[in-house]
Amino acid sequence: MQKKKGREKGLKLLFLAAAGTSILAVALICIFLFAKGIPAIEKIGVGNFLSGKVWRPGNDRYGLFPMILGSLYVTAGAALVGIPIGIFTAVFLIYYCPKGLYRPLKSATELMAGIPSVVYGFFGLVVLVPWIRQMGRAMGYPGNGNSILTASFLLGLMILPTVIGVSEAAIRAVPSFYYEGAVALGATKERAVFSAVLPAAKSGVIAGVVLGIGRAIGETMAVIMVAGNQARMPNGIFRGIRTLTANIVIEMGYATDLHREALIGTGVILFVFILIMNGQVALLKRRSRHET
Repeated sequence: MQKKKGREKGLKLLFLAAAGTSILAVALICIFLFAKGIPAIEKIGVGNFLSGKVWRPGNDRYGLFPMILGSLYVTAGAALVGIPIGIFTAVFLIYYCPKGLYRPLKSATELMAGIPSVVYGFFGLVVLVPWIRQMGRAMGYPGNGNSILTASFLLGLMILPTVIGVSEAAIRAVPSFYYEGAVALGATKERAVFSAVLPAAKSGVIAGVVLGIGRAIGETMAVIMVAGNQARMPNGIFRGIRTLTANIVIEMGYATDLHREALIGTGVILFVFILIMNGQVALLKRRSRHET
């Protein structure tokens, strides 16, 4: 008995150490970012840094607004592509997929999660870029295919495994009597799924959406390969842009002094975006709990 208590105490200490390590890592990242980035933002000026439209380090002009808009546009486009497809795919796998087809489809979605981002980037460069270029020119929009639309499609594909996996787990966690009760009351299969089951799984589905959007915001390599990397104001979905993450990766290798600090300040802005997004999700979850 005493040996069992000692083992339990040891496991508790191990779990506490693991949790403490995670918290310490996040705290160190926050300290580094804010200690290095905030002074640079103050030197440049918060207004100039956030709302400036010109990023030209050679002339000490560090306007981040084009990259902020580029990140928002690409992330929004990825959400429009990936979230509906991901949720509908999760519903299909649970309620409509034939048994013989489930395992291959499930394996395919799990395989997508393990594909390196650079491979997605090559796919976008070889397949999506020419396709978007032809489509844009057919519609009267000149461009080389490296654009907001291309990056949105590619990121939409990349977030699918996350949205599908988390949404499927959330829907399967809903007790079966939700669906059975709705059908017993005369609802069609579609109405039972979308009016009874999905609302009950809302918090889990939202978590999957947030994880997917988080990946879209933080993705770098694939975006660099297909987005055009032009530090200018977005001018249509068929034109190139640069995102916050791409801005850091492209220039950090040769940046020095204020330029380097401004790139770290870019990381601070990206970090704040993630915090705001997580806060909004927490509010949505609280509202859904109060409603239920």
